[in-house]
Amino acid sequence: MNDEPAIVIDRSPGRLFSLALLSIFVGAFTGLAGTAFRILLVRADSWRTYLLGRAHALGWMGVPLVMCSTALVGAFAAWLVFRFAPQATGSGIPRVERELKVRWSGKTLSTVIVKFVGGVLAIGGGFALGREGPTVQMGGGIGHLIGRAFQRESHECRVLLAAGAGAGLATAFNAPIAGAIFVLEELLGSFNVPVTFATLGASASAICVSRVFLGQAPDFRVPAFDFLNFGVLPASIVCGIVMGFVGVVYSRTILAGLRLSRSFDKLRGGPRAAAIGALIGLIGWFAPSLVGGGDVLTQQTLDGGLRSTALASIFLVRFLLGPVSYAARTPGGLFAPMLVLGSQAGFLLFAPWSHIVPSAAAVPTQFAIVGIAGVFAAVVRAPVTGIVLAAELTGGYTLLLPMLGAAFAATATASILNEPPIYDSLRSIK
Repeated sequence: MNDEPAIVIDRSPGRLFSLALLSIFVGAFTGLAGTAFRILLVRADSWRTYLLGRAHALGWMGVPLVMCSTALVGAFAAWLVFRFAPQATGSGIPRVERELKVRWSGKTLSTVIVKFVGGVLAIGGGFALGREGPTVQMGGGIGHLIGRAFQRESHECRVLLAAGAGAGLATAFNAPIAGAIFVLEELLGSFNVPVTFATLGASASAICVSRVFLGQAPDFRVPAFDFLNFGVLPASIVCGIVMGFVGVVYSRTILAGLRLSRSFDKLRGGPRAAAIGALIGLIGWFAPSLVGGGDVLTQQTLDGGLRSTALASIFLVRFLLGPVSYAARTPGGLFAPMLVLGSQAGFLLFAPWSHIVPSAAAVPTQFAIVGIAGVFAAVVRAPVTGIVLAAELTGGYTLLLPMLGAAFAATATASILNEPPIYDSLRSIK
């Protein structure tokens, strides 16, 4: 495996213009694919809720029915990956990072299709996974396909791959700026003018397409907040340190689950995913809101509609359910589960703090948003992306100062504890 050199392309006006046009096409197709993915996941959540209701009408006889159904869905999603596109396993973001640094391998179209179908099955079936991993890998695949279709040279195909990946994240969370920044901060790790140019164009066109179907509003509804004064910075630093510890433990739990699941590799993934699916079905029977991507839980946390005791219990369940779901190695990402944990951890931390230090002039919901940025920074080690993503998801642009303090402290804490960024660790696990 030989790394390709840094992306260097012809920067003549004509060449850049043609690349810009292609990036718009990449964004438009990625926006369509990501929007369809999101709409189907919403439908799948509705179907899952309906089926759980029908199963409850059967009494306790419905328990094995729910467990078997979820087990079959998980096993089928894992089988699709094993049979048609092994590179579509898990989040897909480590794979995209590898493909930006190393020559593309695998069947691109098969990867995109399996990622789409398998992601709908797994996440819609109740696995605690995020939609962003599949959309990032689908977007990268679409970019690569369009580059090849127009017979672009290798470096330009890599630029379009990166642009599609950014457009995928933008579509997943209705966050165009975060999508572009994620490519530069995490996928490439450096600033590159052609990639920035193409990624901004792809993200913009993807959002234009997705908002036709999904609307203009941020993914999460929160009230308008005033700017917080400098006195809240100590609280944000404390929040960041705690989020740093939370992120480190969560990363290690994910990796431990994956290593444990390797003992089932001889079974080709299906039985492993079936067993995890059965467990998720059992949890879904007793608490339907605890399974799935978790957007409802994040919104409930931001609304302040959950008691602290209930919130703490949900946090513990979801803290374990995310790594368990990821160990199934079906298509699905890590971001959405992190949003749940970050918002809940931030809310739980600041609820008592607001009583101890009332002069902070903040409310727990604000620190739920700060917690999202902090956990993201600790786990992914992409603090700027975490800040921008939290702001775009909630419209919480007035919280940039506390998010900056929390992201700084969370990143420093994870670094001091010698915890690598999660995607670096995932690339080392086969």
